[in-house]
Amino acid sequence: MLPATSKLCAAISYRHLRNMTGLRRQAAVAISQELSRLASHSPGPSTWIHQVRRRSSLLSSRLEEKSFSEMQMSYIKQGEEALQKSLRILEDQDDWKTETVAGNGDKVLSKVLPDVGKVFRLEVVVDQPLDTVYGELVDNMEQMGDWNPNVKEVRILEKIGKDTVITHEKAAATPGNIVGPRDFVSVRCSKRRGSTCVLAGMSTTYGAMPEQEGFIRAENGPTCMVLRPLPGSPSQTRLTWLLSIDLKGWLPKTIINQVLSQTQVDFAKHLRQRLAR
Repeated sequence: MLPATSKLCAAISYRHLRNMTGLRRQAAVAISQELSRLASHSPGPSTWIHQVRRRSSLLSSRLEEKSFSEMQMSYIKQGEEALQKSLRILEDQDDWKTETVAGNGDKVLSKVLPDVGKVFRLEVVVDQPLDTVYGELVDNMEQMGDWNPNVKEVRILEKIGKDTVITHEKAAATPGNIVGPRDFVSVRCSKRRGSTCVLAGMSTTYGAMPEQEGFIRAENGPTCMVLRPLPGSPSQTRLTWLLSIDLKGWLPKTIINQVLSQTQVDFAKHLRQRLAR
């Protein structure tokens, strides 16, 4: 009975596979092969195999439902990778050095990582509930240039599902034009788990946005912002921003470090002003 059932399942799977491409087809093939292997080695049908078959069927239908292209799937994977890398960096509490502490308690720390370089970490408390902060940073992302003087423009190039976007950002000129015009193409991933929100990103390539004349294409990431309600005070939000940027070009490290740490302090100030309105 089992061999016949396996052949029937394989035939059904084949008809579905003809309509799949790329990663979806690979996933379905792997599932089908594994189920056939289990069926051939088992004395009889089991509840576990039945459940896996049911779940694999649901998985295949979900994959077909979303209909992401291979390129879109690669962007989703990049966003997830940026999120995981960023969280691993933040979880390691060792070797962080204080860069600056503002009078209101805002703090910027830094550390050097062998495979990333120097990263900066901003720790602040914002007197607004998490949903308000999240809405400004995610839902109103393209308006950031209206309130953050360090940002000239943020434009969403493509939305992929509900969690992933490709963006193009232009940095504003620094005082005295110490750092020339820079721009970034990034993949961004936003996740919400209970009372914690994580907004992660990293540089990527996007065919429709090649390097722009008059701008140096800089790179960022892994980078992320973590939002959590302040314990005991749900009307306030603790914001942690991990910043990792390679500005490219010929710039002394002392200038880069000064610009990046000040950028984070300025961001917190301007975000508060924006939310207060």
